[in-house]
Amino acid sequence: MAEIKKVTLKSGKTRYRTVVDAGRDEHGKRIQLTITRDTAKEVRAERDRIRHQRDAGSLVLPSKLTLAEWIDEWLKLKARDIEETTLSTYRYALTPAREQLGHIRVQALTEDDVQAFVDQQVTGGRKRAGEPGSTLRVTYVNGTLQRLRECLARAVVRKVIVSNPAQFVKVSLADKKRDRREYRREKPWGVAEVQAFIKGIEQDRLYAPLLLSLMGLRPAEVVGMRWSDIDLKLATLETANTRTMLGPRVIEKDAKTEAGERVLPLPSKALDALKRFRALQAREKLAAGEAYSESPYVAVTELGVPLTTRQLRDYAYRLMRKLGMRRVRLYDARHSCLTYLAVNGVPDVVLARWAGHTSATFTKAKYVQPDVEQLRSAATAWDAFHSVDTAES
Repeated sequence: MAEIKKVTLKSGKTRYRTVVDAGRDEHGKRIQLTITRDTAKEVRAERDRIRHQRDAGSLVLPSKLTLAEWIDEWLKLKARDIEETTLSTYRYALTPAREQLGHIRVQALTEDDVQAFVDQQVTGGRKRAGEPGSTLRVTYVNGTLQRLRECLARAVVRKVIVSNPAQFVKVSLADKKRDRREYRREKPWGVAEVQAFIKGIEQDRLYAPLLLSLMGLRPAEVVGMRWSDIDLKLATLETANTRTMLGPRVIEKDAKTEAGERVLPLPSKALDALKRFRALQAREKLAAGEAYSESPYVAVTELGVPLTTRQLRDYAYRLMRKLGMRRVRLYDARHSCLTYLAVNGVPDVVLARWAGHTSATFTKAKYVQPDVEQLRSAATAWDAFHSVDTAES
């Protein structure tokens, strides 16, 4: 057993010291920690704590690792499990934490530090030009907090820190309410608006790709769709390929999850539109001759050049403006589509499969948002309820 020694400092103060075996590092090298305290009793207590945690496998060794350094390490670990585009969003979300808290040692980071960071981000994290009183959206701050919480949770698992200082940190209720008051997100189109848009673009060249967007496919799935993924005879399509943007680059990849790879039956209107679009592309190719670019994709220009999600989005915005309609994100058409299916009795398991989700609960919570017209059936039901003769019942 290590001896506890009495030492006298230059100042004349007396302290007690011992060395304890803390196990071995990843290279098998022996780790020893020096314990110095004011009393021999304190030294024994700390020595016993270290030995107990060492034997239990829960010992966290002292480290000078900063939060910025750990974020880099965590992102390297995550790179094994997530796609490049997702990793980029994680890195972007953690940028404010790196800038504001990155210099702090992970083991010195406290819940108060994280809470103060979150509060500062909400109230003044980013000032917009010309808007000195502006603040960051709560959704953005929550995204940063979620990634930071996950990052620090991994640090606990890796025995870098004892506990997660971000675990119980939240955006205040007052800030959430302010955010709801000040930022009114544009609502997805209702059924009538989707129908009006479809009617208005029937003669447009990109009617078929846009119709796919308006039946629940993601924009990345639409521009990644190849003619080989579509069976015009069986009236089915397969979402096996996506093309998405990472900055200026186009990233082509398979679906993010197994649920995302799905075969869907084509509604008759979409099937007819795809047949006409296929024939149109054959004529365009013949007319363009050598100027035509061969590609396997459905969504292409008159010269065969594949469209990106950004180009498809901007094209849709121009059509919305031309038709005098509210400008909404093309991606939000998924909300309208899935809400319509849910309200019209499509079973949850079918709804989730159509959306490309693993969980029907997630699909309904995230995407099913009935508008006031779709709630009329509930009002009608209440009318029937109030009209019942209580004497008869």
